[in-house]
Amino acid sequence: MKLTLILSITLLFASAASLAETLTVPTYSVANSSAGVLRPTRGISMSAVTQKFGQAQQKSAAIGEPPITKWTYPDFIVFFEYSQVIHSVIPR
Repeated sequence: MKLTLILSITLLFASAASLAETLTVPTYSVANSSAGVLRPTRGISMSAVTQKFGQAQQKSAAIGEPPITKWTYPDFIVFFEYSQVIHSVIPR
């Protein structure tokens, strides 16, 4: 009786494991280079971004504390903390 119960439980767990799915998430990365999309790097100032990339299409007002500002360009978005770049991303 015990052997049948143990065997049944083992088969139940084995069958559950065999039904598991593997999910893959596509990655999307574009190099920050002339081969990819050149965009601002962390730590440069707002004035340096404007000088190198021109005026942004859209500038959002600073939000929160510390103040975070978002500038939108045709190929990327830049996030600033105070007046320094903290991140630049390429929207999908």
